[in-house]
Amino acid sequence: MKKLLTPFEKGSLKLKNHLVMAPMTRSRAIGNLPNELMVKYYAQRSGVGLIVTEGTSPSPEGLGYPRIPGIYSEEQIAGWKKVTDAVHQNGSKIFLQLMHTGRISNVANLPDGIQPVGPSAIKAAGEIFTDSLGMQEHSVPVALSLDGITDVIDDFVKASKNAILAGFDGVELHGANGYLLEQFLNPNVNNRTDLYGGSLINRSRLTLEITEAIAAAIGPHKVGIRFSPFSQLSDQGAYDTEEVHQTYIYLSSELNKLGIGYIHLSTNPDIPEKTYKAIRAVFSNTIIICNGLTPETAEEKLLDNSADLVAFGRGFLANPDFVKRIEKNAPLNDVDFGTLYTPGEIGYTDYPFYTSK
Repeated sequence: MKKLLTPFEKGSLKLKNHLVMAPMTRSRAIGNLPNELMVKYYAQRSGVGLIVTEGTSPSPEGLGYPRIPGIYSEEQIAGWKKVTDAVHQNGSKIFLQLMHTGRISNVANLPDGIQPVGPSAIKAAGEIFTDSLGMQEHSVPVALSLDGITDVIDDFVKASKNAILAGFDGVELHGANGYLLEQFLNPNVNNRTDLYGGSLINRSRLTLEITEAIAAAIGPHKVGIRFSPFSQLSDQGAYDTEEVHQTYIYLSSELNKLGIGYIHLSTNPDIPEKTYKAIRAVFSNTIIICNGLTPETAEEKLLDNSADLVAFGRGFLANPDFVKRIEKNAPLNDVDFGTLYTPGEIGYTDYPFYTSK
């Protein structure tokens, strides 16, 4: 595991190792506020080179799930500042993932008077958990007007500036998992007939406009984005495979022109090898690969240069000292899936650290 554990430097990104903690929703932000329990959670895992936080909403409209944090109020900024201070004390870098859930939401999870929004008024199939009403169908989103889209862009920019005020080293845009940015990309969800719908260039417009505006506000090297080409999560449905392929080549090429810090690929079995190679060919900065990796396969990805950094989610869920366990080739704790999204420290900060016998 030699390369995994060695320092990384590319462009302006300098890390103490090649390991990334993937963003994972944990639903511990009571009242949508980062708290002391979250400070402990992230500090425990700061052996990693880069932490990408759980999805954090740039606005009240983006709070699709219960107990996810935001970054749009002074109180939220102050709460996150304690997290970044704790992580930086151990020499790790930390990016805030900005996640607007769009139509993957229910009004019961939003502040009073706030409605879910999306590219079109197309309701997502399935249900979502709410603390007040239990499982509920997704709400029908309000289709964003052009003024509404401008407001969304402004919200992302303000949230990014707030993240820097809170001490983050940068932000990662969540462009995967069927949330707002990917909703615009997918023609099954986006049936607009204006400049944000129709062609793949139009459907890519919001993602690129948000990225460009944030890059101008905080610096392109402080911006990353997460994609999962060909994913059908959150009732997206498949569309023409060549169009999907071309969409992500186009996005990656345009993002390369903007000079952003990284693209984070959340892999899935439906992504063809030609898409990985095409993204790699047109994007010259850092590429992070995530999902289904073992320390052994992650090392292979680094050695064959198909990835610059490798991200782990499940490993860090149950192993606050995951980096040390890789170094020592130590056994891993099992994940308690029943407590992934429950309030409190059980299944969150109480996983045992490795002790050699």
